[in-house]
Formats: sequence, structure tokens, C-alpha cells
Amino acid sequence: MTTVSIKRALVSVSDKTGLIELGKALDKAGVEILSTGGSAGALRDAGVPVIEVADHTGFPEMMDGRVKTLHPKIHGGLLALRDNETHTAAMRDHDISAIDLVAINLYPFEATVASGADFETCIENIDIGGPAMVRSAAKNHGFVTIITDPDDYGPVIAELEEAGGTSLDTRRKLAAKAYSRTASYDAAIAAWFAEQNNETFPDRMPFAGTKIQECRYGENPHQVAAFYRNSENRAGIATAIQHQGKELSYNNLNDTDAAFELVSEFEGGTPTVAIIKHANPCGVATGPSLLEAYQKALKCDPVSAFGGIVALNDTLDAHTAEAIIKVFTEVIIAPDATDAAKAIIGAKKNLRLLTTGGMADPLQPAKMVKTVAGGYLVQNRDTGSITASDLKVVTKRQPTEQEMKDMLFAFKVGKHVKSNAIVYVRGGMTVGVGAGQMNRRDSSRIAALRAGEAAEMAGDAESLAKGSVVASDAFFPFADGLLAAAEAGATAVIQPGGSMRDQDVIDAADEAGLAMVFTGMRHFRH
Repeated sequence: MTTVSIKRALVSVSDKTGLIELGKALDKAGVEILSTGGSAGALRDAGVPVIEVADHTGFPEMMDGRVKTLHPKIHGGLLALRDNETHTAAMRDHDISAIDLVAINLYPFEATVASGADFETCIENIDIGGPAMVRSAAKNHGFVTIITDPDDYGPVIAELEEAGGTSLDTRRKLAAKAYSRTASYDAAIAAWFAEQNNETFPDRMPFAGTKIQECRYGENPHQVAAFYRNSENRAGIATAIQHQGKELSYNNLNDTDAAFELVSEFEGGTPTVAIIKHANPCGVATGPSLLEAYQKALKCDPVSAFGGIVALNDTLDAHTAEAIIKVFTEVIIAPDATDAAKAIIGAKKNLRLLTTGGMADPLQPAKMVKTVAGGYLVQNRDTGSITASDLKVVTKRQPTEQEMKDMLFAFKVGKHVKSNAIVYVRGGMTVGVGAGQMNRRDSSRIAALRAGEAAEMAGDAESLAKGSVVASDAFFPFADGLLAAAEAGATAVIQPGGSMRDQDVIDAADEAGLAMVFTGMRHFRH
């Protein structure tokens, strides 16, 4: 069984993209077209003859359209095996005509939910007849062509014109795509229902996504990878517009996401820039302008910034663009960019510029998924946030106003640094970042080393860590990490607290003359 001719088609789509072209091509090929509602009306208006499904089944549409295609004359026509005498006899006995092609896209449930519609409206946008026909046609793909994506109209039309029907290879590919569509559709419905019932972790956790691109490779050239978008309505890497440059790699996508999520922690009224390398920040700063924020962020670790990702929390302007292109950069991501900035970036053909149209909401809940052998680990996104009123001063010395401001900044940055994380900040800029070490003392020492190297490169006489504050993503289990910060020149510390040895650490801070505050919240990031 190879090419199967198409004599009768059923067309019922909510997305009318390409509908008229498909209808005209089917009509030209002598295909009888069954249709319903708006699809039938649109085809008729375009001069394409159609037969209403109700006329074909002899059974009226009812219950506000809930029942129209759920009928033996539809599903019998889809499911019958044409080479099975018992099936063909049943078709003759019950006056069932074969349906050879189905073009369907489902009620827009995902878009309805994303629009913020009420419960009843969402319920009414759960398609029943559509998925049933899709599954019937896909199961019987040996004889039936199922199209669920308007992008597939063109190839099917071309095959129809050339061969008078579709090949088995085409039908199998379309059937697989059809089942992926109904699976993702049901996953969206299940996830929405779980949310309505306040079930964070239902007994069965469905995941679904729509492929955006196949990557050239994964983390390494011997790995394959692809990028999928889920139904989360969130500004970021999955929704960004790429204005130029070659396709983003797996690592580019991962790092760019990390960069944009970090700068989204800071309000647009406070110009903030983050420079990311291997998903860790090597420089983050705020300033009166994006240009000054970028210059401060770059000063923290100009060596690591080479080949990094730059994220901004406001519209990229020409002056900032001019500064960025002086350093080899892989990707720039911002909510928007001026035409002048786009032109400047455009001169660097390998530099990618992405605009998201807005900032990600750091408080928006969502699920984070990690694969492990034989399963998944699922948790809520870390939406924890700390304000000055949440802080508890535990040392004899009170922090100054500037120290308090810098500590809050440092703790926000530390949330986006791989644990164990230590972040030094002075004057609204990171001056040293220690990430991903097996103990907190080493992270503290690495951050201090970075601060010293940055000072040398800038021609400063003393380490940038002098007079800085230090943030730790989790408590200091011993005083050694804190003392390393004091030796580097830090004057204040922000940490979650909660260790059995908290008092030892507090005593060490008092002896060193440090101010220290506890947040009561940690930010592990693995």
C-alpha cells in the first residue's frame, strides 16, 4: 500500500490560515468536501462547493455545536479498513462513505486560557469531536490522510496534484504529528484543570511543548538537541524575536535564558545589565543609564565577559550598543532596541540581538522540570523575594543605608548564581562572584580573587572588594567563609541563617566588626 487517492475530505478548522487554498485545491482535484460551521461558510464564500456534515449524516447539529461530528457515518468513514471485507460490508449495509482526508485544527483552548477567560469559557473551548476525528484518522493512516497543521497543506496539495493522493510515508508522518497535537492539547487541559483544583502535583503530570527549532547540537557536538515552547505566557527566550545573526545554539539558549531571568529581577526604572557566561553571572550592575550599568558590569570580570551574553532590563540604546560591540559578545537580549541600536548591532553579523517585548515577571509561578534516571524532578520556580523589612540584623553593628541597599542587590544576584554562591557588591555593582564550588569558603575566596583581578585590570590600587558587602545563597556552616570575606575587605554580610553554628558565625562577624543580616530564605541553584 503506497499512494492512496483522495475522493472525499472533511474540513473543520478554527484557524482559517490556508483554508481557501486547500479547499480550492481539493475541489480542483474532484474531491467532495464535507465541512461544518465557519469553515463551510468560508469555503462557500470563496466559491468552493461543500456539503454540510449534518446533511451527510442525516443528523442535525445540536447542543450549541457540542454534537455534530460524533456520528457513525463520520467515524465509520474514518476508521474502516478498506481492504477488510467485514468493514466494507458494514459500510455498504449502513450507507457509510469513506473519508480519505481530514483537515482539522482544534478549538483554541490554550489561547483562551492565556487570554484570561473565565472558567466556563475555557470549558467551552475544550474540543471533543475534533480530537476524536484526529485520533480516528491517525489510527487509520493506512488509508486516511490527517492534517492538523496549516503548514502541511502545501506539501499535501503538491503530492495530490502530482500523484493523485498521498504516500504512506506522508500519512505516517502526519499521523505522528496528529497524535503529538492531541497529546499536547490534552496536556494543556489537564494542567489547567489541576490549577483550577489547586493541585500543584497531580498524580499524573503531563508535559507538552511546541518545537521552535532543532539545535545544531546539544551541550557538546556529539549530542542532539531541540528547543520547545510550552504554554507559559511569559516574556523571555521562548517568545523573543531574533533580529539578526546565526541560529542560537543549545548553550546560547540556556545562557540567554539565565541572563534575562536575572535582569528581570530588577525593575525597568532601575537600569540594570547582566553579563552571563556558562549560565553564571560574571558581572551585574545598576546605574543611572544602561551604558553606565554595562560599564560597571563589565568591570567586575572583563576576562569572563569575552564571548558572554548581555541582558538588559530596558530598551537598548545606541550608546550602550556601541560599548557592547567593543567586546566579543554572543547574544544581547533586551525588552526592546532602538532603530539606531539595531543598526549598530547589525554591523556585527555574528552577534545575535533578541527583543522580548517585555520583562519576565520574577513572581510568576511556574514549574521547573529536571530529568533524572527513570523520571522527573518537578518543583515550583524560585519566586522568593526579600525586602528590607524581611531582614534581621544579628550583629552589634547595624548596616549603613548603602550597605543595606547593596546587600539586597547582592542577594538578588546570588539567587541566580550556581550554589555554593558568594557575591561581592559595592555601589550597585558586583565586584566578585564565586560560583558552583563544593564549599562556601572556596566560593568566597574565588569571589575575592575576582575582585582583586578586576581592580588590577582597571588600574585600581586596591581590591574592589574593599568596602563591599557579601551575599551567600545559603547559611555559613562555619565562620571560615565569612572570615574569608572579611579578609577580602567586605564590611557587611547578608545570608539566610539557620545553621546550628549561627552564633559562632555571628561572634566572628562581631569580632571582625562586620554588620550581618539574616534573610530566613535560601536560594540554592543547582
